[in-house]
Amino acid sequence: MSHVSSTPIEEPSDSGSDPAPQHAPAEPAGRGPDASRTATAEPAGQAAPADRWASRPATLLLAVAAGAALWASFPDVGAWPLAFVGVALLFTALRREGRRAAGWNFLVGLVAGLTFWLPHIWWANFATDTVPWVALSVLETLFLAAFGALWTWARRWAWVRRHAVAQAAVFAVVFVAVEQWRSEIPFGGFPWGRLAWTVAGAPTGRAAWLGGTTLVSFLVAAAGVLLALAVGRLVRTPWRDAGTDAGRRARAAASAGAFVLAAGALVTGPLLLPLAHDPGTREVTDAEDPGHVGTVVDAGAATAQAGVLRAGAVQGNVSEPGEGSFANRAEVLNNHLAGTYAIADEQAAGAYGDDPGDAVDVVLWPENGSDLDPQTTPEVGAAIDDAATTVGAPILVGAQEFPDSGGRYNVALLWEPGEGVTQRYAKQHPAPFGEYIPIRGFVRLFSSQVDRVTTDMIPGTEPAVVDLPVDGAAIGRGTGPATVPMATVICFEVAYDEIIRDAVQRGAQVLVVPTNNASFGYTAESTQQLAMTRVQAITTGRAAVQVSTVGVSGVVAPDGTLVARTQLFTPDHLVADLPLRTELTPAVRAGYWPGWAVGAAAVVLVVGGVASAVRARRG
Repeated sequence: MSHVSSTPIEEPSDSGSDPAPQHAPAEPAGRGPDASRTATAEPAGQAAPADRWASRPATLLLAVAAGAALWASFPDVGAWPLAFVGVALLFTALRREGRRAAGWNFLVGLVAGLTFWLPHIWWANFATDTVPWVALSVLETLFLAAFGALWTWARRWAWVRRHAVAQAAVFAVVFVAVEQWRSEIPFGGFPWGRLAWTVAGAPTGRAAWLGGTTLVSFLVAAAGVLLALAVGRLVRTPWRDAGTDAGRRARAAASAGAFVLAAGALVTGPLLLPLAHDPGTREVTDAEDPGHVGTVVDAGAATAQAGVLRAGAVQGNVSEPGEGSFANRAEVLNNHLAGTYAIADEQAAGAYGDDPGDAVDVVLWPENGSDLDPQTTPEVGAAIDDAATTVGAPILVGAQEFPDSGGRYNVALLWEPGEGVTQRYAKQHPAPFGEYIPIRGFVRLFSSQVDRVTTDMIPGTEPAVVDLPVDGAAIGRGTGPATVPMATVICFEVAYDEIIRDAVQRGAQVLVVPTNNASFGYTAESTQQLAMTRVQAITTGRAAVQVSTVGVSGVVAPDGTLVARTQLFTPDHLVADLPLRTELTPAVRAGYWPGWAVGAAAVVLVVGGVASAVRARRG
């Protein structure tokens, strides 16, 4: 039987000079009908047949292509299928073998990471300066570089070499584990750039309901590897060679087809999951058609389990994007007061209905919606109280507190008309180097930008839940007073699974994401954040509102459908009916376990791979 003896990871040994170029990427060869097995692995240290795609220059070019594809899969480009292409290219780039392969693949991961991270968080350059942007990009890139080395070690187990399906699974496990680790360390981690965020509007994203961002990233990574295996299988087969028998061609086509079908199952299989879906919701697919003008947006009201909350959200805007956006004190406050009065005027005119129960139950302001603390500035408190009284509903106000003990808190304050602040949430996870400066003296050696943060933010200690008092009859929950627990995660906290999951486990029935994107200008930061809000809505089975000072604000149904959005740097407001839900999704019930499991599995795989290679070398 004719077969190819090399696999995609048994490529030229990195023990010295580059191999002589031959053909295209190698793939697992079929043994009969079983395309998931490859030929017997070659002895440790012996070079496998070479090809031009495994040369050092080629792997670096593939790394650049991988990083570019991954970048384009995220907003604002948002071409989510390129996430699978990017993973496939990265898998192909990390193919060199030999005793020094881990070092080379570290470099390959470094190149791919820089290609991805520098444009992905370009907004950091806009908001700060070149040095902080590059420093954060390099820090996150080091995790992808480390992944290149870890994957090289993990695949040295013989069973991984010999089974294509094992290669896809192990690659995905190690990749997602590294994602999880960089989401937690250093300084609390930075979950930006997770594969899961790319597929918020794709079928694969629905898997967040089952296993959160961990499962979604795993499916994207595994599907990308399977696509790489399929392409490599086809390219490696010498179709025009007269010496290639028809049986071998048929087996190559069949195995490639099996890989593609398996990848397709991973991508589209989540469509079968029983997410809370309302066929009546209208999805916004065009940024120029925001979906909310002159109407009350339906965020899947038919999926409600504990009534429907009518919420207004105000995007006040600022006059100057970027560093000077809050230079004019009280401008931001006045803009959000004006937006609240606009909702009150529409409500009085009957735009939302003529019955008393058609009024808004709460008005949501963004992070820093008031650039002055209403608790310490009487005239600000009076202005907010007048607006709340006029609209006839509490206002969730974003502000900052400066305690006498020093530091500052980033807070969401529930202001009830005639009563003032009755509920409070302080941001638990301030952004390092953005809202507080760790190791300030050391960092100042590299950039004076640290001095822009004159007062470090203090982390809050209470869960991200604000209890909203409502009229039970108004929300469809019997008569008399009722309470709606809202998860109020502030800005970047939307990327941290554990903060949102904890709030939902404590009873939150809807997600609110107040955020301030003014410093990031016309970059992709706010749309990247909106994608995270969509994934978290699916993960928790909760409707969500992202409300920004300057945009992009949006309303999301419990199944992740985007039903309304605003534009950047425009004053706007919207009103939405949000279904209140109490059921806990499997992802929420699972808690930390998916992340712990994938991290532990990665450690076992890497240690086992190293041990297997050592045993083979000694044998």
